[in-house]
Amino acid sequence: MIQYTINQLLDTLKEKNYKVFTQPYMLNIVGIRTTEQPNKFDDTMCVFWKDDKNNWILKQYPCTTDIGTYYLKNPLNKALGSAMLKEGQYIDAYKRGLHKGQYTALTQAKKVTTYRDFDRNAIFDFGQKETTGMYGINIHKAGKDSNDVNTWSAGCQVFKKTADFDEFIGLVKKQEAKYGNKFTYTLIDIRAIKKKSID
Repeated sequence: MIQYTINQLLDTLKEKNYKVFTQPYMLNIVGIRTTEQPNKFDDTMCVFWKDDKNNWILKQYPCTTDIGTYYLKNPLNKALGSAMLKEGQYIDAYKRGLHKGQYTALTQAKKVTTYRDFDRNAIFDFGQKETTGMYGINIHKAGKDSNDVNTWSAGCQVFKKTADFDEFIGLVKKQEAKYGNKFTYTLIDIRAIKKKSID
C-alpha cells in the first residue's frame, strides 16, 4: 500500500476543485486507485480531518476501489455489465446504514457514476460505457485480513482488514454525532497525484 502525505492529498483535491472539509472531526474520505494488481487490495483509503486544535490527522488503510474478478466474470447486472465507480467527488452521497442488512457501513444515498464492462473476462476495460444511478455501491469491509478481492466487491469500496474498518466506523459515528448522517466520498486515480511528490 502506498502511503501519502496530507500535503499531497490537499494539493490534489485543490487542483481538481474538490471540496475539502476543515470543520473539526468532519472527515475527508479519499480513495486512491491504482491499477497494478487485479483482484488485490492494492489501493489506499485515506481518511483525514482536523482536530479541536486545527491540526490535520491522517489515517490510511489498504483497500480496493475495484471490482473483484468473480464479478467481472459474473456481473450482477447482466444488461449493464460489471460496475466500477468512476473517479470523482460524490458530495453527501453516503450515509451510515447497513451493508446488505448485515452490519454498519457507509451506504450509497445519492446517485454515483460507474464505468461498465461487458466482456466478462478477468480484466476491467475502461471506456466502454458510463452509467449514473443507485447501485448499492457501498463502503464496507472484507474479512479479518483478506488477500484477494474475489467476491468481496461487485463495485464497492472495500477495506482489506476488519480492524481498520471498525476504526473507520468509529470516526464515522463521531462525525455523524456532530454533523448528521451525510458523508462525502472522493475517488482519485493515482496518476492525478504528482509523481514527484510520491517519489
